Amino acid sequence: MSNAAPPSERRSNESLLILSDVHLGSDLHDQARTTGFGRRSKQVDDDLVRLLEHYRSTPPLGERWRLVIAGDFIDFIGMSLPAPVDELTTEPSEEELAHGLGNAEDHARIKMRRVGERHVEVFTALASFVADGHKLTIVHGNHDVEFHWDAVKEEFKKILAASAPPGTHEATFLARVEFNPWFFYVPDLAYIEHGHMYDPFCATSHVMAPLSPLDPRRIARGFCDVLLRFVVRPTKGLPEYGHENLGIVDYVKFGVGLGLGGMVKLGLRFFRAVCELFRLRRGYFTEAAETLRKEHDRRVAAFGEKMRIGTDRLRALAALQVQPVTSSIRGIMASVLLDRIALAMAGTVALLGVGYFLGVKSGHAAYGAALVVGTWVGAHLYLARLRKVDPAEELVDRAAKLARLFPAAFVVMGHTHIPTEVPVQDGVTYINLGSWAEDEEVAASDKHVAYQAARTHLVIHPRESGTEAQFLAWDSTTAGPRRFKGTGSSSA
Repeated sequence: MSNAAPPSERRSNESLLILSDVHLGSDLHDQARTTGFGRRSKQVDDDLVRLLEHYRSTPPLGERWRLVIAGDFIDFIGMSLPAPVDELTTEPSEEELAHGLGNAEDHARIKMRRVGERHVEVFTALASFVADGHKLTIVHGNHDVEFHWDAVKEEFKKILAASAPPGTHEATFLARVEFNPWFFYVPDLAYIEHGHMYDPFCATSHVMAPLSPLDPRRIARGFCDVLLRFVVRPTKGLPEYGHENLGIVDYVKFGVGLGLGGMVKLGLRFFRAVCELFRLRRGYFTEAAETLRKEHDRRVAAFGEKMRIGTDRLRALAALQVQPVTSSIRGIMASVLLDRIALAMAGTVALLGVGYFLGVKSGHAAYGAALVVGTWVGAHLYLARLRKVDPAEELVDRAAKLARLFPAAFVVMGHTHIPTEVPVQDGVTYINLGSWAEDEEVAASDKHVAYQAARTHLVIHPRESGTEAQFLAWDSTTAGPRRFKGTGSSSA
């Protein structure tokens, strides 16, 4: 359960520093079958440390700073670490032995420990920030839903406390650190969540009980998790991001570039991933799935009582979420383009039939072929419109609805890695925080692609006359914040 304070107990005079999608640990690939993935750019960690130091030395207009990390601070699903069987109480599955530690509580705790070892400077800067009297709130995202486990939260706090300056009073220090499994809310000011629950490729069925009905000792895997572990990580040169702009032809070209052997291996990985997706679908029809639904409802009620938010309002919020693509055959087929492949095969068979029956029998094959091709083109375009990989529009649409349920001047999310500032209704602005995720190769080749480490963050200060907010980007060259794309202050 969350240790978050109710909105009514949150000080409205806190200055908020909000960022998202840092993805610490994303380059821990000890178990990957290829060395095709570069290390995470050290510049990102350096800039994050400097940002924390900058705001530590910048007096907030409020009583203190509250750093809100809106999801995906840790990249648990992006890691490929070998499973040390002798250190685990949850026996690794065959898939975990092949692809690395999974998301059971003890597996995730080891991952958390490795992240602390890899990113010492970040945790030291974060601990110094909290030790100065400021607060830290971590909202769970789809890449760090493993914060659901108490042992993982405790490991995070242990790492943070060990990184604190000498003489820090540990109990007081840790009391300023909280986890929010769903959202962070300051009435009339800011509603903050990660945003993955509006993306069917990354959503879980139950945000408050994100467990697998096939094995409740583990977190439920999403589509992106499966594809990342089964296909992306083991395949050299296959990018983790940018698939929303790719189609069948692009993947065929990529496969051809791997050579015959590489193409066969990629095909086998893809086949195993599809089998896993259909296996996950079976879990929705088990008795355990119904048990998890009831557990989710119980947790929602308890969460509402603790947060002093009506259960009806929380249920209305949950109703805005989408179901994972793994919950339906059609969703799985469309997500991996199998519907388009099936359509192409059906079109080929239809053309052969037209060629025989109309060509041989009546001599009107051309007319029949034109009808088949036209039907195929129409069906292809229809399926293409249905397949929406980029959730950006969905998040903007939900922002206006969220503001009606939870009145706030700012509705803030992450997840898409695309920094955005959009007014969604009078007095309400939607902010997408962008990301801090970048590897060395991307940093060297294309510094202008927004979703690759825009280093954006939102600052909200309380004022007697209202609220002052700035959407900023960290500038590595000047070691300071600047307005993002010329956006200025917003007032509410």
